[in-house]
Amino acid sequence: MERAKMAEDASEFVSSQLENDYGGGVDEVDAKPDRRDRLSIFGQKKKNGQEHQPETSDSSQYRIVTPTFRYRMDYKEIGKCIIINNKNFAHSTGMAPRNGTDKDAGDLQKCFRKIGFKVSVYNDLSCDDMEQQLRKAASENHSDAACFACILLSHGKEGLIYGTDGEMPIKTLTALFRGDRCQSLIGKPKLFFIQACRGSEFDDGIQTDSGPSDDTLETDANPRYKIPVEADFLFAYSTVPGYYSWRNPGKGSWFVQSLCSVLSEYGKELEILQMLTMVNFRVATSYESQSDDPQYSEKKQVPCVVSMLTKELYF
Repeated sequence: MERAKMAEDASEFVSSQLENDYGGGVDEVDAKPDRRDRLSIFGQKKKNGQEHQPETSDSSQYRIVTPTFRYRMDYKEIGKCIIINNKNFAHSTGMAPRNGTDKDAGDLQKCFRKIGFKVSVYNDLSCDDMEQQLRKAASENHSDAACFACILLSHGKEGLIYGTDGEMPIKTLTALFRGDRCQSLIGKPKLFFIQACRGSEFDDGIQTDSGPSDDTLETDANPRYKIPVEADFLFAYSTVPGYYSWRNPGKGSWFVQSLCSVLSEYGKELEILQMLTMVNFRVATSYESQSDDPQYSEKKQVPCVVSMLTKELYF
């Protein structure tokens, strides 16, 4: 009897608090919960001394939502992958040729085709050409595709990527695929892999975990519910903000070669963030710059992953 009285008092208290907190006006920023669901944990008032439980058959009062934590991949195709490989730059930019980038582009092409992507490679594009190619891709119908991928190989600065004729904001390219601009990719993963410098700082590291390299190294300066337009993006940068990104003229860049190695081995087994964590580990522990110039010798690097994915992604 005493327990029933406590439950009834608690129910009335919560009801009163909800009236105060969520009163009868329209919703503003925060969504207003259904009070009936909140009160159901206390049961309803007694009938003939028995506590009356809510009827579960009334779908208008109770809704059970089973979340899915994986992106759908049962489309006709995995999707398109665009690789922009900028090696040579106009003299006015002050940027040297990116020797070794062709190996990166070739290895990436093989790797992403093996996963199932339809890969297109574009070499030495100007800023306008880069934007034009990605704008064209964003305007296409991706209804039969599970996701989209883009790989940018170039010189860069923080927030900027180089075309052959100068620099432009990375955001100008990636924003073309936002939910309000590319509706056939709404709710689908949009993956961007960026091999480029993000500044001019060096990471000296705290210990040496790998042997010397043989070659000289260089640096690369349709859901029914509403979702945020910035959702379902993933950005995998070769380095953290402010730092150089290293590339070997003969063997390719540390980041791309590690990415290809991991994807080739685990691309059909592991979730994307698991694989990118492995890439981080390999770059951080297996590489160190070697140069006759002490300023460029014994430097380290770690990639950086920025994820707005809302589910797990398995290829």
